[in-house]
Amino acid sequence: MMNSSRPDARRNAGPYLYGREASAVAQVLESGQYGHTGVTEEFERRIAAFLGVDDAVAVTSGTAALHTALLVAGVGPGDEVIVPSMTFCATVQAILAVGATPRFIEINPVTLCVDHQLVLEAVTADTAAVIPVLFGGRAVNLGPIHCELEERGIAVIEDAAHAFGSYDGTRHVGATGATLTCFSFGPIKNLTCGQGGVVIPRTSEQADMIRRLRLLGVTQSQTERATTTTYQVDSFGLRYQLSAINAAIGLAQLDHFDSTVETRRRLWCIYRDALGPLEGVTLVDVGPQTAVPHLCQVRVHPRDQVFQEMRSQGIGVGVHYPPNHLQPAFAPWRRALPVTEKAGQEVLSLPFHQHLTEDDIAHVVAVLGRAIETVRAERHIGRLA
Repeated sequence: MMNSSRPDARRNAGPYLYGREASAVAQVLESGQYGHTGVTEEFERRIAAFLGVDDAVAVTSGTAALHTALLVAGVGPGDEVIVPSMTFCATVQAILAVGATPRFIEINPVTLCVDHQLVLEAVTADTAAVIPVLFGGRAVNLGPIHCELEERGIAVIEDAAHAFGSYDGTRHVGATGATLTCFSFGPIKNLTCGQGGVVIPRTSEQADMIRRLRLLGVTQSQTERATTTTYQVDSFGLRYQLSAINAAIGLAQLDHFDSTVETRRRLWCIYRDALGPLEGVTLVDVGPQTAVPHLCQVRVHPRDQVFQEMRSQGIGVGVHYPPNHLQPAFAPWRRALPVTEKAGQEVLSLPFHQHLTEDDIAHVVAVLGRAIETVRAERHIGRLA
């Protein structure tokens, strides 16, 4: 079959570079200082200033951010962590990495996020933390129960991997009072470092603990260690420092982030308007007025056949995400989650990145419409046979 897809519709997601990233990396390489340097610290200051928070601690990835946040919150063996099953497996792996167990909960069928009532219903005597996942960029407001959770010793650790730049009310995600907030700056995120992440602490004590953890438990900074014959290790730690190379990419991206926000919101709204006339297709609303959309997803049935038909036409559709409670590795914590399982069978991610044009989006939606018609016709013929 001839592939008539537009080039930028062939991939589901991808980074968008503004042109300064390469020169910023070149400056770091020319300096001969590639590890954690003042460039990384400048990136942390810029992130904190953007979000309107006191501090931000950069680490190697979003997964590292979650792992570190759980350690700082004191979560460990014997503890349960409430988490939606509809998330990338990294969220669950971070829970297992500290020796805790996931308690999978349902999602709101409209937003694909958790809400406060679902969280409260899942709390047990073993609950040590809740990880609300800000799916697709939508903020999750646990304000109605936040104080209650903290009074019971339950940490709220936001998985905001999709939501850098999004707002919760009038404040940026990360500045809204969670115990800790974790961002990812991987290759396809709204802001990329190539690979990286950030933890937003609420207190200076948390910030100090994160900085020790990310440097193998060493108390002295790299600058301080250069002026002494020894150093001190006073706790368990990991090698989670963000390199100056990655931080330089992030700094260049931050210079243009307002443009990123405008473009991603505009593209999402173009999709919304184009998808409106299609029957049997429901757009997952991320709330673009306050969110910086990370995904553009629809719910369609039968999803798997539509997926295959669109891929055969060269359209880079994807699935975010297969429910984790159905994964073999997480089978010990499997429970019935019918809302999540239905979403897991219907959600389809359309190509969404900043290289798309309005014509690309029109093409994707046209192929989606034809794919639905083709699949349904084939199923009708099959029933008659």
